[in-house]
Amino acid sequence: MCKRLIKLFLWMGAALAVLLCIINLIVVGVARERILSADALPKTPFDCIIVPGARVYEDGTPCVVLRDRLDEGVTLYKAGVSDRLLLSGDHSTTAYDEVTAMKQYALEQGVREEDIFLDHAGFSTYETMYRAAEVYGAKSCVVVTQRYHLFRALFLARRMGMEAYGVSTDRRTYARMAYYELREALARVKDFAFTFIKPKPTYLGTPIPLTGDGRLTALAPFALPIWTQGNP
Repeated sequence: MCKRLIKLFLWMGAALAVLLCIINLIVVGVARERILSADALPKTPFDCIIVPGARVYEDGTPCVVLRDRLDEGVTLYKAGVSDRLLLSGDHSTTAYDEVTAMKQYALEQGVREEDIFLDHAGFSTYETMYRAAEVYGAKSCVVVTQRYHLFRALFLARRMGMEAYGVSTDRRTYARMAYYELREALARVKDFAFTFIKPKPTYLGTPIPLTGDGRLTALAPFALPIWTQGNP
């Protein structure tokens, strides 16, 4: 009996490993051809450049991963790829605010304030892409993030109905990449499933068209900390 259980668990583990590999191959395969250099992007202006958030230190300084994303986003903005930056990150409490730090960094690089749209509820890559399409009305976008993350981000953006391309922001060797790669492989499986069941994000809210003034998004349009009043 014990041997049969062990054999069953081994078969189940092998099946899960194969499934994980297949889903990762699908996600990477769908997105691979959409990762381009800045010069190779289609010349038609995009609705926005999406910059996913990452860690911000207590003094408001973006971590190196986030700085590289922001630098690439600003470069594309100045090159005319889009006149809108959509900065999406975690602002779940009054004490932790990725998007305002991201905005300040972009302002210091010469981006006009009215061209900066803040998504305070980008708590995950899935929620960032869901809200980009449903709340901000993006039909086309360029996503800027590290390559290991870009496959999933582009897969999600396309599944949300956006014409999406990506530019890698790998400007250096990052610490703990083996850990991030493993976590990303698991996240691809989760988000692959999410694109079929389409759960709503933590917060949805009313539409904020990218054709408007980004300054209107400076303050989170919901209660802090952490959604004590739920969705409207």
